[in-house]
Amino acid sequence: QVQLVESGGGLVQAGGSLRLSCSASGRTFSRSVMGWFRQAPGKMHEFVARITWIDGGTDYSDSVKGRFTISRDNANNTLYLQMNNLKPEDTATYSCALGRMGIIPTNINSYDYWGQGTQVTVSS
Repeated sequence: QVQLVESGGGLVQAGGSLRLSCSASGRTFSRSVMGWFRQAPGKMHEFVARITWIDGGTDYSDSVKGRFTISRDNANNTLYLQMNNLKPEDTATYSCALGRMGIIPTNINSYDYWGQGTQVTVSS
């Protein structure tokens, strides 16, 4: 049984930083893609970033490129999202997701497993 558990959300002022974590268990992840999505109130889920577990290849949405960094710790099966220079429009529930290699990483329906989400609130 795959489990994804996020942590690290909170309230931060604009310009501040947060680091989200996603602890993964229940399978080996070497042939996986992991992603971060976010959903603001009243809006659809939005792709944020993805990483391919085996080689560390990454992609970012234009809205976070240059401010957010996705990474993984192979030894501890943990996914991270370092968020710098946060803006009020980054306020959302952030969720990590796990899918198989070869998926379209920006497509929310490509992923097989999801965490419960962690709230990030950025005040102006």
